[in-house]
Amino acid sequence: MTAPPADPFGVYLHIPFCSKRCDYCAFATWTDRHHLIDAYLDALLVDIGRHAGADHRRSMPVADTIFVGGGTPTLVDPHALAAVIAAIPRTAGAEVTVECNPDDVTPEMMRAFAEAGVNRVSIGVQSMVPQILLSLGRTHVPANVERAVDAVRCAGISTFNLDLIYGGAGERLADWERTLAGALALSPPHISAYALTIEAGTPLALEPERHPDDDDLADKYELADAMLADAGLANYEVSNWARPGHECRHNLVYWHQGDYQGFGCASHSHRSGRRFWNVRTPDRYIDLVGRDESVEAAGEELPADERRLEGLQLQLRLREGVERSVLAGEELPGLVELHGERWVLTQRGRLMANEVSLRLR
Repeated sequence: MTAPPADPFGVYLHIPFCSKRCDYCAFATWTDRHHLIDAYLDALLVDIGRHAGADHRRSMPVADTIFVGGGTPTLVDPHALAAVIAAIPRTAGAEVTVECNPDDVTPEMMRAFAEAGVNRVSIGVQSMVPQILLSLGRTHVPANVERAVDAVRCAGISTFNLDLIYGGAGERLADWERTLAGALALSPPHISAYALTIEAGTPLALEPERHPDDDDLADKYELADAMLADAGLANYEVSNWARPGHECRHNLVYWHQGDYQGFGCASHSHRSGRRFWNVRTPDRYIDLVGRDESVEAAGEELPADERRLEGLQLQLRLREGVERSVLAGEELPGLVELHGERWVLTQRGRLMANEVSLRLR
């Protein structure tokens, strides 16, 4: 893989359409607005063109990473999505990722993506156990994951991620082990494994009997860490494991407080210390782009001390950890350990990363 630039710039494209909302999802997605897809993609093209053009008020650097998320990007026509991706000026070695629903993936779709320069996909697996997929409100079956991975490889896409979630209702430790084993059997270069979280306003939030148990989540994290490490995938962020050279460069932009530009409704941006986000609905986004008005809903600029602390909190989650001087690590036995002159989270510390971050100074 091409070495990333020292100060990379990222672009995020939000595709807000879904066929079904998962029970745990609180993202800005819609299941009833598919009639807007064509107009939305057209609006993305116009918005990107304005930022990529000569208008200095909206100009942006050439992208080193592009990430297409959602929602479900694979619901839209792959050639139309490829045209949107192609409109973004990017470096020769740019990482270009598209999130994929296993149900939607076809060899033709992956070929269209590959021709557009997509060199990384992230497949929403969540579980390899059918009853756990049902408990999460997912619609695919494990066989579709295997088919999707085959299509990715046949298209020559150089790397991919399998996205997993643990802690679903009724999931035993043996079920999670089955999911990990099934995922690893596909020899992925990258796996993300997230604990199920309860988001306000979701169907899951209204059913306490389905909420995960903290001790159970800890057991499953430890199992994942052991199995993934044995398979040659190193933990480089609390919830992410990869083979060398396959770390997600786009997410590293976020974790290093780098600059990025979001396009589409509800997408977020960060430029020179200022964060801002777009209007939430696709209808409003299309309307504002059509009237050549700003799509920004609001923004904020963190004071320098808050920005520094936030940066340390993000660094602590990464493999390289934080400088010795910013954390009283001696007071946190078993949670951090010294690697040279940097404090790095232990496995137990990764389970308590939020608590450890409160001790940063």
